[in-house]
Amino acid sequence: MSLSGKISTELPVHATAEKWFHIMTNKLHHIQHVADKVHGAKLHEGDDWHVNDSVKHWTYTLDGKTVTCLETIESVDEEKKTIAFKLFGEAIDDKYKVFNIIFEAIEKDGGSAAIKWSIEYEKVSEDVHAPYGYLELYDHVTRDVDAHLLEGEKVSANKN
Repeated sequence: MSLSGKISTELPVHATAEKWFHIMTNKLHHIQHVADKVHGAKLHEGDDWHVNDSVKHWTYTLDGKTVTCLETIESVDEEKKTIAFKLFGEAIDDKYKVFNIIFEAIEKDGGSAAIKWSIEYEKVSEDVHAPYGYLELYDHVTRDVDAHLLEGEKVSANKN
């Protein structure tokens, strides 16, 4: 059995890929205010949420427990609307040697969009399970953020 793996999920969303990429690259700190399973986020190191050398501290619910981890942005590809994150610290280090998350906002035919979350990991031992709980967490976060983005569209439309 391999210690390394990659798992992913792709979820259809109502908001555009552009709006999704914008919130993830410019308003990442707002996720804690719109996603029920994210309880807090703060800058741990650095002055800017959206630069590679800043470290963010996240508190969230995973598998029914409140846990924390640290996160950095590894890379951003604006053309492909992809962001690579590295997670480490409390909830990660005792189970995984490597834990990278790739966020991708995908344009679909007909103006629709999807969000793809991929997790590349290396477990510390055979006893550690693949991180499927994180895919469930990102499923919940995706639904909550999508609803928030749609609500913003409705408010803007009603003002016009």
